[in-house]
Amino acid sequence: MAPRILVVDDEPAVADLLTYNLRQAHYEVLTAADGREALRLAGQAHPDLILLDLMLPEVDGLDVCRELRRTSHVPIIMITALGEETDRVVGLELGADDYIVKPFSVREVMARIKAVLRRGQAEEEPDASEGVLHARGGLRLDSRRHEATFEGIPVSLTRLEFDLLLMFVRHPGQVLDRERLLQQAWGYDFAGDTRAVDSAVKRLRAKLKSTSSDADCIETVRGVGYRLVD
Repeated sequence: MAPRILVVDDEPAVADLLTYNLRQAHYEVLTAADGREALRLAGQAHPDLILLDLMLPEVDGLDVCRELRRTSHVPIIMITALGEETDRVVGLELGADDYIVKPFSVREVMARIKAVLRRGQAEEEPDASEGVLHARGGLRLDSRRHEATFEGIPVSLTRLEFDLLLMFVRHPGQVLDRERLLQQAWGYDFAGDTRAVDSAVKRLRAKLKSTSSDADCIETVRGVGYRLVD
């Protein structure tokens, strides 16, 4: 079954360009021109990925992202204008997986989509080489079920946050730089800065800490990256 992608953009030219190329690549495509319609379609159609423009009528993209993250882990790739740097950072902190800046290359958009969907498919496959469960201290990760717990308490994570935590658990005490995290967790070479990594790790740490102060076991190594400590 073809992956279903929801394109949310109020510029007809942009929406038509994305829709045409996605359908040529054999994706199922739904479109919304405002935030309210985007939330309705996301709730009814359960897309596999959402391309979300930030500047929308009715409900803006940031509010759409915020609302989606209350109930859904669907991957979100933001589409932003060149000057929307502050909104871009806020969007990442709200739980968007990535962003693309207008004007964009269709080839770049397609590569990002493939990488995100590939990551989701990998999570659904059994981990034959290392087994399903990964434990470190009080942390327990189930790769097959995509579930994380700390001392038996569930930790609600998006796909990206789970992938990041799994990388840290698999490399305890090892400093993982931002470029490596981008390549392995995001699944491609990121053509831009590394704020996506910092925002995702910040969200991950906040979720762990909300479970227990002892669960925040990720340490910042200034100027380099992050590592998991006991």
